Amino acid sequence: MSYPYFTKGLTDRASQRAEDILPLDRAQIEDPAAYMPHKDLSHAVNVALMLGMPLLLTGEPGTGKTQLAYALASEIQCDVLKFETKSTSQARDLFYTYDALSAFKVKDETDPRLFIRYQALGQAILEAFDASSVQNLLTPGTVHRGPRRAIVLIDEIDKAPRDFPNDLLNEIERLYFRVPELGNQASPGADDTKNGVPAKYRPIVILTSNSEKGLPDPFLRRCVYFDIPFPTAEEMKAIVAARIADLGPNDPMTADALDLFYRLRKSARLVSLKKEPSTAELLNWLQVLRTRGVRAAQRLTTQKPLVEETLSTLIKSSDDRAEARKFVAERWGV
Repeated sequence: MSYPYFTKGLTDRASQRAEDILPLDRAQIEDPAAYMPHKDLSHAVNVALMLGMPLLLTGEPGTGKTQLAYALASEIQCDVLKFETKSTSQARDLFYTYDALSAFKVKDETDPRLFIRYQALGQAILEAFDASSVQNLLTPGTVHRGPRRAIVLIDEIDKAPRDFPNDLLNEIERLYFRVPELGNQASPGADDTKNGVPAKYRPIVILTSNSEKGLPDPFLRRCVYFDIPFPTAEEMKAIVAARIADLGPNDPMTADALDLFYRLRKSARLVSLKKEPSTAELLNWLQVLRTRGVRAAQRLTTQKPLVEETLSTLIKSSDDRAEARKFVAERWGV
């Protein structure tokens, strides 16, 4: 398989068949073991673990907020149960959803547990107990993997309605729930919190926010908070070396790529982009360049046509694209 896969307007060669076009192997880029946290982030994780409090992470998109949960899970050997927040999310949704329409169609002829789907926090609570303790709530045929501890990742909490964060913390502190659709049956600890989730199996809660809107003060007071800073150029060298195969921190290609990357960010005050490229977009770009044949020892400043062809990995608007192309053509590397 050779580039370009889609040849219309580029060459006279026929395009590749769909079945022959395979995406790049992203195993190393997405490997939790290659995650390189800021040292202060590691301290924040340890504080949250010590206190048993939720860890709230903010920072630019692409700085590794979500990946932190998977990196931590890899280190402490547990699973991640993810809840993706929506604009309609309610606190109950963290525990379970109920397919009322399907239940209505079959009326009373079927076990109502078949219409319940447990979500991240509900599943983590149920799996903190042995199967016999929660059998009344388990869907028939469910393979129960408890007792075990899990990380509950609540992603992009700032998307939810304003009351959601405060309601959420009440639920996290109590760590039990009731299911009215099952005759108000409850998880262990509903009537006597001393017999609630055992400390060793208590879910580890990580929340992320892109800071699109403010979060209530009571919510913030009950979290351990950390804002992930954008990596410095030196830190980014180490990240690139860990994530991109055969690309060292001091290779000419790395140096040129990071030079352009940071110049495209507003902090350099050289290019005015509406959306700054992120770490994740930089890694995608470098992977594309390497696949297109750029060697680690090559200077990207001598590969400007290829750089311009692949800017769509870094740039996400037509205005920014025009600005970036002009900068690369006229001022970069001069």
